[in-house]
Amino acid sequence: MKRKETVKDGISKAIDVLIESGVDLSRLFDQDGLLKQLSKRLVEKALYAKGMSLSDIQIQIQELYGAEVSESLISNITDSVIEDIKIWQNRPLESVYSIVFFDCFVVKVRQDKRIINKAVYVALGIDRSGIKDVLGLWMSENEGAKFWLGNLTELKNRGMNDMLIACTDNLSGMSEAIAAVYPKTEHQLCIVHAIRGSLQYVSYKHRKVLVADLKPIYTAVTEQEALMALEAFATKWNQQYP
Repeated sequence: MKRKETVKDGISKAIDVLIESGVDLSRLFDQDGLLKQLSKRLVEKALYAKGMSLSDIQIQIQELYGAEVSESLISNITDSVIEDIKIWQNRPLESVYSIVFFDCFVVKVRQDKRIINKAVYVALGIDRSGIKDVLGLWMSENEGAKFWLGNLTELKNRGMNDMLIACTDNLSGMSEAIAAVYPKTEHQLCIVHAIRGSLQYVSYKHRKVLVADLKPIYTAVTEQEALMALEAFATKWNQQYP
């Protein structure tokens, strides 16, 4: 399905929900109606977040609903979310997190009139109550010790005084940055990446069974259970993969 068709389908569903809720469609595109009732659901999330330009959004609304909406109004709507973003970015954090996962994912963004892929680095923390929270999101052309030092310093300035375990896929410069800002933190390589790295030494025909035999080790509830699973794993595989 093309992007335009996907967006159109999403907007139509949103409009159906509004109709069922008793919203007067004739007033949706009034100055107050659009800004208050559709700004975040329609423009910010359904269109702007998909990488569409202001003129694209203007044309899309015109084609779908025959409504004339100025680019300046759309710009005001998309700009209105910036303050919420800044508040979220600077919100206070818990003083201690049991574990913080650092990873990266790729998103499509509009830059110089082109849609390109960009890396977004994320910190996902689990507090002492077991609650997950995205602590920060950062974009950068290059990662390294300086990049991560800045990000970790930002987290500390927002109130995160300690993290017991930092779990990463050995991102460039991460070990040095953690040692500088959180010297007592245990830096652990993500188990998924560790397994992927080790499988390069395993015959393809053995990989599926070996991975299944590894699982009881890293999913064990207690240290004793993990040691027993490790012993069973070693008994089975040590001769082939010492």
